Amino acid sequence: MNFRGDHALRGLAELSNTVTRWSEYDTGGHFASLQAPDVLVRDIREFFRDL
Repeated sequence: MNFRGDHALRGLAELSNTVTRWSEYDTGGHFASLQAPDVLVRDIREFFRDL
């Protein structure tokens, strides 16, 4: 997941991993748990719902 202001490292992650889920958000930031906790919790719940 990538929040506003963070630099996405997806390209590097894909070099040695299989990325099965990636989310981009216009809110939040480096401290997403403080800046956009509702968005973060929703994304985590959606991730685990699929498992």
